[in-house]
Amino acid sequence: MLSKLILPDIQELIDQKKWEAIKSVFSDIPAQDIAALLSMLDEKERTVVFRLIPAAKTTEVFSELDSTIQEDILANFADRQLKVLINKLDPDDRTSLFEDLPGKLVQKLINFLEKKERLEALELLGYPEDSVGRLMTPEYVAVRPDWSIQQAFHHIKEYGRDAETIDMIYVVDDQWKLLDDIPIRRFILADNDKTVKDIMDYFFVSIEANEDQEHAYNLVKKYNATVLPVVDKEGILLGIVTVDDLIDVGEEEVNEDFQKASAISPIEESYYSVSSLVLYKKRVVWLLILLITDFFSSSIIAHFENAIKAVVALAFFIPVLIDSGGNIAAQSSTLIIRALATGELTVHNWFKVVKKELFIGLMIGITLGLILYVRGFFWRGGPSIGMVVGLSMVAITILSNLLGSVLPIILTKFKLDPAIISSPLLTTVVDSLGLLVYFTLAGFIFHL
Repeated sequence: MLSKLILPDIQELIDQKKWEAIKSVFSDIPAQDIAALLSMLDEKERTVVFRLIPAAKTTEVFSELDSTIQEDILANFADRQLKVLINKLDPDDRTSLFEDLPGKLVQKLINFLEKKERLEALELLGYPEDSVGRLMTPEYVAVRPDWSIQQAFHHIKEYGRDAETIDMIYVVDDQWKLLDDIPIRRFILADNDKTVKDIMDYFFVSIEANEDQEHAYNLVKKYNATVLPVVDKEGILLGIVTVDDLIDVGEEEVNEDFQKASAISPIEESYYSVSSLVLYKKRVVWLLILLITDFFSSSIIAHFENAIKAVVALAFFIPVLIDSGGNIAAQSSTLIIRALATGELTVHNWFKVVKKELFIGLMIGITLGLILYVRGFFWRGGPSIGMVVGLSMVAITILSNLLGSVLPIILTKFKLDPAIISSPLLTTVVDSLGLLVYFTLAGFIFHL
C-alpha cells in the first residue's frame, strides 16, 4: 500500500516541520491513500497534517476516515472550519458521520449547515439505523415521460452538475412516483424528436427507504447495478444509493461476519484506532462463554471416567472424534450462512436443506467411519473398539452436519444474525454432544 511506503518520509517531514513539502506530496496521491496515512499517525500529528490537504481533496479524504478519527479531527477544528467542511460533505457521507458522533456534537454541526442541507440531514437521520434511508442521497436527476429528448437533455445539463451520478436518469409522474430508470446512454442515442416515454421500458429495480442496507447490497450484486433508486411505500422517489456506499456496507458485513465467526464481538473501528482495552473487552466475553461451555465437555468425560478406566483405548480417539465433528459443523454452517447472505437459500427451503445435509452427512460419516474403524481395529483394541469409533464417527458426522446447517436457518427465521453461530461456539457445542454420543455407544457395546 502506498500509504505505508511513504509513511516514513511523511513522518520525517513532520519532524522537520516541512509543511510545504507535505502539501506537495498530498497533491500527487489519491484521497484514499491520504486517509490511510492519517490513520497511522497519532492524534496531534493527524490534526496538523489534515490542514495541509489540498482543499479539493479535503472532504473526500474526510469521508474515507473512520468515525473515531473524524471525531478527533472535528474536536480540533475551529467553528469556521467546521462549517465549511460539514457543508461540503455529500448528504450520505454527512449522515454516516452524524450517526457515529455524540448527540451534542451532532446538534452543533447541524446548526452549521445551510437551510437546505439542514433539512436533508434531519430527514435522513429520521430513518432507522442500518436502513437504506441513512445511505441515500437526494442528489439525482429526474425527468417527465412527456418531455422530448431535447427537453430532457437541457434539464440533465442544468441539474446534472450537482447530482451524485447521471449514469441513470429517473422518470417520475406529477406526484413524483417512480415510473422508470433510463441509462444516460439511451438518451444519447435517441432522436431529439422522440419523447422520454418512447425510450422507456418500464423495468426498474428499486428499494424502500426502510429496507436493510445489506438487502440493497445484495440487489446491486444481483442486477450488476451501479445505483439504486430509493422509494417510499407508495413508490415515491426519495433519493438514490450508489454502489460505492454499498461496497462499504458489504465490507462492513464481511468484517462483522468474519469477527463473529472467530468469536469476537463486532469492532467498527480500524485495528490502528481501536484501543487495547476495547479489543480485550470484545474478545474476553466470548472466550469466557466458550470456557464455560467447555466445562460441559470435561463434565461428560468425568461422568464416563469408569468407562475410560475399563477400556483405556477409548481415550485415544477422543481428539479425533471431537475435532472431526467441529470441522464438519464449521464447514456446513459456513456454506449455509453464505447461501443465506447471497439469497441463494431462504428459510422456506429448510426441509430441502435437511434432506440434502442428511445424505451428505451420511456419505461423509461412512467414509470417515470406515477409516476410523480400520484404525481402531489394527491400532488399538481390535474389532470392538473399531466398531465403537467407526459408528461414533458416522453418528457425530450426521449430527454435526445437521447442526451446522439447520441452526443458521433457525436464527434467520427469528430475525437473528446467523453469523453468531461462530466456528468456536459451534465447535464447542458439537464437542460436548459428540462426547455424549461416543461414550453412550461405547457403554452400549461394551456393556459398561
